[in-house]
Amino acid sequence: MGNRSNIQRAFEQGQGVLRLVPNWVPRSFCIPGRRIKLHPDDYYALGGERGGIDERWFSSTTPADNGPLTGEHEGLSEVVLELEGKIEKFLLRDAVAELKEELIGQRIWDAYGSWPMYSKFFDNLDALPFHIHQDDIHAGLTGQMGKPEAYYFPPQVNNHGGNFPYTFFGFEPGTSREEVKECLMNFARGDNMITNLSRAYHLEPGTGWDVPPGVLHAPGSLCTYEPQKASDVYAMYQSLAGNTVVPEELLWKNTPDNKEGNYDYLMGVINWELNTDPNFKSNRFMTPVPVNPLEEMEQEGYIEKWICYRSEAFSAKELTVLPGSSVKIKDAAAYGMIMMQGCGKMGAWDIETPALIRFGQLTHDEYFISENAAREGVTISNPSKTDPIVMLKHFGPGNPDLVIR
Repeated sequence: MGNRSNIQRAFEQGQGVLRLVPNWVPRSFCIPGRRIKLHPDDYYALGGERGGIDERWFSSTTPADNGPLTGEHEGLSEVVLELEGKIEKFLLRDAVAELKEELIGQRIWDAYGSWPMYSKFFDNLDALPFHIHQDDIHAGLTGQMGKPEAYYFPPQVNNHGGNFPYTFFGFEPGTSREEVKECLMNFARGDNMITNLSRAYHLEPGTGWDVPPGVLHAPGSLCTYEPQKASDVYAMYQSLAGNTVVPEELLWKNTPDNKEGNYDYLMGVINWELNTDPNFKSNRFMTPVPVNPLEEMEQEGYIEKWICYRSEAFSAKELTVLPGSSVKIKDAAAYGMIMMQGCGKMGAWDIETPALIRFGQLTHDEYFISENAAREGVTISNPSKTDPIVMLKHFGPGNPDLVIR
C-alpha cells in the first residue's frame, strides 16, 4: 500500500493532477508492431517466454491476466513523485483507495468504489484471432466483470498499417447458429474457418469502432487506442489466425469449470442480435464529432472532438491545442490522458511527446486529472509556432458532458 503522505504530496504537487509511469504489457500470442515508441531493443525486455511488448496501458487499476508468469503489478499504472531529488512510486489503485472522491469524483466513487475503466495502445503486427469479451453475466460466473471496449486509430502512431489492417466483426446476416457451433467444435482439428462466416472492414486512421461485449471481432493490425471497462476477460473462437495457432485452452478462457467442453455455453456468450446486425457499420463505426462548433473552438486556440462516444461504460476525446495558444479546458469528470504530439505546459506540469522510450524510463506524457481539477479547468499552453499539442483523454462511465450516441 502506498504511503498516504506520499499520495497526498503527489496530489498536491500536481494541483490535482497525477503524473503516471509508462505501463508496458506483453502478450505471448502477439508480435509487436513497433509503433508505441518503445526502444527497438526493449520490445522483448521481459524475455522471449513472456512474448513481445505490444501494449501500453493507461490509467489502469486493472491487473493484466497473462497466465502464471504474470508480474505482480503487471497492467497496473503507477504514480511517480519526485521529492528532493528522490523518486517514489505507488499504484494508481492505491491513490484511488486513499483519495476516493477527491480523485475520481463522488459520482464514480459512490457507484463503483474504484476507477472502473482503463485505456491502452494495442500494437500488433498481425491481426488478432477472432475472439469475444464476455458480458457481465457470463464474466460474473468466474468472478469478473464484462468488457465493452472501443477503438480509435491515432494517425500519430500509424506510420504503417501492419500486415492486415482489416478487422472482422460479427457474422454475415443469414449465418446460422449451427454453422458457428460447427466451427467451435472443429477448433482442435486445424483451421476452424470461423471468419469465413464474418465480414472484414478496412481500418482508417482517425476513425474508430464501438465493440460491446458479446461481439466477435478479430482486431486488425493498425496501432489502436482502446478505452475499455476495467476487465481483461476474453475467449478465442478462432483456432488459426494467419500462421498463428491458437491453443485450445484459450477457447475456454474465462469459462466456468463446470461449463468447459460445453459448446452450447460458448454459443450463449455470443450476442446474436449484435453479431448479425445488418447495419453493423452504421451502428458501431465512429468518426470524430466536434465538442463545439469548429470555428468557435479554433478562434479560442483549440479543437476538441469526441472519438469514442457510443458506450455508457467510458468515453474519449481528442484535444488539439493550436500552435502559440494557451487555453483553459474544462470537463465534468475525472480522466486520464496520453500525449500524442507536441510539448508545452499543462497546469503545474511540463508535457511532452517522447520520440523513443526505454523500458523503465519515466516520461512526461501521461497524467490523471482529478474531477475537481477537470471541473475548475486545466490550462494548457503550447509555445510552439508550428507544432500542435495533441492528446487523447479517457473518461469513466456516464460522462455528464456526453450527449451524443
